[in-house]
Amino acid sequence: MDPYLHEWGGMLLRWLHVLAGMAWIGSSFYFMHIDAMLKPAPDIPAGKGGEMWEVHGGGFYQVRKWLVAPASLPPQLLWHKWEAYTTWLSGFALLAWVYYGASDLFLIDPEVADISAPVAAAIGIGSLVLGWVAYDRLCKSRLGDNEVALGAVGFVFVVLLAFLFQQVFSGRGAMIHTGAVMATWMAGNVAMIIIPNQRKVISALQRGEAPDPALGKAGKVRSTHNNYLTLPVLFLMLANHYPILWSTPYAFVVVALVLVAGAVIRVFYNLRHSGRGNAWWTWAVAAACLLLAAVVSLTSSPIGRERLGLATSEPGNTTLPRGMAPPPDQVVEVVIGRCSMCHAAEPVWAGIAIAPKGVRLDTPEHIARQAAAIRLQAVSSHAMPPNNITRMEPEERRILAQWLAPGRPAR
Repeated sequence: MDPYLHEWGGMLLRWLHVLAGMAWIGSSFYFMHIDAMLKPAPDIPAGKGGEMWEVHGGGFYQVRKWLVAPASLPPQLLWHKWEAYTTWLSGFALLAWVYYGASDLFLIDPEVADISAPVAAAIGIGSLVLGWVAYDRLCKSRLGDNEVALGAVGFVFVVLLAFLFQQVFSGRGAMIHTGAVMATWMAGNVAMIIIPNQRKVISALQRGEAPDPALGKAGKVRSTHNNYLTLPVLFLMLANHYPILWSTPYAFVVVALVLVAGAVIRVFYNLRHSGRGNAWWTWAVAAACLLLAAVVSLTSSPIGRERLGLATSEPGNTTLPRGMAPPPDQVVEVVIGRCSMCHAAEPVWAGIAIAPKGVRLDTPEHIARQAAAIRLQAVSSHAMPPNNITRMEPEERRILAQWLAPGRPAR
C-alpha cells in the first residue's frame, strides 16, 4: 500500500476510534455512577428504581430509573448503542488496516512464528469470534451465577490467551489482540445481550404484558462486566505504542497485573459512588501491580536487565522477509551510522532504553525486514531521524531511495 495512504487511513480510523471510545466509556461510567447513587423516589415502589439530582452547565437535572420498566413509555427513547458499535467497528477496521494490512511490519515476527499474512489474519479474526463464544457461554452457564468464580475463570482465560498470542504473533501483535478480544466481549455484551433484552422489555410493554425482570438483570450484569473490563482494555490498546511493555517474553504477566489493577480501581469508584465508603486499599493494590508490571517490563531492556542483575540475553537468529535480498553495503553503512544508536538491541542514545517501537536496525537482516518502514520514515518523509538529529545527508537518503526503488529489494 502507498505509505501516505496507509498513514492517513490509519490516522483517520484512529481518530474515529478514539472519539467513539470516549463517548462509549463516558456514557458507561456515567450510568454506573447513576446506578450507584440512586435514592428512593416517591412515585417509584421501593426496590423498583429510584432517582438522583444533578447540577451541570448552569442547570439542574432529575434522573430517574425503573429497574424493569415504567407503567407507560414516552413516544421517544434515547438508545445508547451506537457509541459501542462505532467503537468496535472502527477498532476492527484499524486492526485490519494496521496489523493485517502491514502484517510483515507489525504482526508477524519470523523469530516467533514464520507464518503468512493470511494465516496471521485468520488467527487474529478467529480469536475474536471464538473468544466471544467462549465468554458468552461461560456467562450463560452455571458458573455465571457465581461472580467471583466467573471473574477468576475469565482472568485465567485472558492471561492464557495473551500467552498463546505471544507464541504466534510479534509482542506488539499479541498485546493488541489480547485487548481486542476483551473489547469484543464488551461490544458483544451491548449488541447481543443488553440491547436485545431492552427491545424484549419494550415489546412486552407494548403488548400490555409484564416484562421479565431477568432480562434487565442480565443486561445489568453484562454492563457491570464492561465496567470492569474498560481500564485494562484501554491500557492494552495504548500499550502497543510502548515496546517496553510488549517486548518482554513475560508480557502475559504484565497483562495479568494490569487486569488486577484496572479491576480494583473500578472497585474503589463503584463503592465510593454507592456510598459504601472509600476503599483506599484498592489504590495500594493497583500501585503494587503496576510497579511489578514495570519491573517485569525491565527484563526486556538491556539497561533494565543490568539494573536487575540479570544477564543480557543474546539476540536470536534473524530471517529475511520472503523474497527480500540483503541490503547492499552502502545502505547498511547509512542505516547503522544514522539509526542504530537508537534502533539496536542495546541503544546507546541517552534516554533510550529499548529500540523505539521495537524496530531494530543494527544488522543487514533487521534492515531488510524494516524496508517498508525505512521507505516511509526516511525517504517518503524525513520523519526519521527525528529532527535529523544524526544529520542524515540528502545523498544518503538518495542511496536508500535507490535501494527501495520498485523491484530493487526483491531477489
